[in-house]
Amino acid sequence: MSEIKKKAQAAVNKPARYGPDIDLEKYSTEAPEYPQKDLKEIDILDLETLLNAGVDITGSGRSGSFVQVDRSVIHTSQTDEGIEVLPTRKALEIYPWLEEYMWKLVPVDQDKFTARAALEFQNGYFIRALPGAVSTLPVQACLYLKSKNINQNVHNIVIAEEGSEIHIITGCATDSPEVQGLHVGISEFYVKKNAKISFTMIHNWAENIAVRPRSAYSIEEGGVFLNNYVCLNPVESLQLYPTAYLSGKGAVARFNSILLARPGTHMDVGSKAVLSGRGARCEMIARALSTGGEIVSRGLMVGETEGVKGHLECRGMILKGDGRIYAIPELDGKVEGVDLSHEAAVGKIAREEVEYLMARGLSEDEAVATIVRGFMRVDIEGIPDVLKEQIDRAIKLSESSLM
Repeated sequence: MSEIKKKAQAAVNKPARYGPDIDLEKYSTEAPEYPQKDLKEIDILDLETLLNAGVDITGSGRSGSFVQVDRSVIHTSQTDEGIEVLPTRKALEIYPWLEEYMWKLVPVDQDKFTARAALEFQNGYFIRALPGAVSTLPVQACLYLKSKNINQNVHNIVIAEEGSEIHIITGCATDSPEVQGLHVGISEFYVKKNAKISFTMIHNWAENIAVRPRSAYSIEEGGVFLNNYVCLNPVESLQLYPTAYLSGKGAVARFNSILLARPGTHMDVGSKAVLSGRGARCEMIARALSTGGEIVSRGLMVGETEGVKGHLECRGMILKGDGRIYAIPELDGKVEGVDLSHEAAVGKIAREEVEYLMARGLSEDEAVATIVRGFMRVDIEGIPDVLKEQIDRAIKLSESSLM
């Protein structure tokens, strides 16, 4: 047995540090095998559901596509030179050196979810930008749950080689609101010297889905990593806490999260950044909205070198019901000369703001929707317009259900 498997086997019962526990025996890794198809010939998925998660089945405005249903990869393609899109298993066959990138950033024995992902490894995506390659159109990746009581375990590897730039949008969705399932996603990102990755993830799950992503990012000198996370639809429980390691001089990371917790939803979402490269900078911005569900919003910045800068901000709003928003901002400065700050606020819509807008001709619902829309807007720099449009679309779709 390999060392990775031994560590995983030792952690099969290790609970996660955060979030509600899950009985893995409720879920099965067995599922039908689906054949590979051309992107436009895919007919076993709900196309509107995919579009709401940012995945365009026509491939329009995309530089590549990846689609996995349960355990089956049914499509991979790329159109831009210098960009590679492959199933992770296939990439491991082609590039033996890729083994060195697996489980390097995410500990395989972190908890029982990482252990399950290693012992029941199904597939996932490998996306790489070759040295100097610059792609302005995003690669789209879709991770889809279709079978009942399915446990999907994926391991994704993304590499931006030196001087390259790549944009990725991942849309996660389910076949119907009745589907019960567990998604475990291991993702390891490598931003090499003077490279850039922007990664936008839109979750369009359902109220019987448990989601446990485990992600980490390595950012070298002059590297930039932009992470945008949007979850505005029902989900049973969600727990994610990615870690960024800014080890290179002048490395930059930005995290933007937009969350909506409806009744019955539990979200435990946050991020951690370790700033060890001289002049490294990080910003974390979270917008949390509850209409009856619970959100725990975490953030931790660790300053290990003089001259690093970091700012953490969480703003929450409880609209109605017995919602709860619990903000936990943490700063850990380890040497003289670090510059770390945070701010957090949780409140409600001010009645005078609603009345102000109503006095200018809006109905009460329109006034509330306008305030919510403004609250959820986050100024996201450095991503293509097509990704900004997808985020705006997700926000707009959620507005009508809030009233």
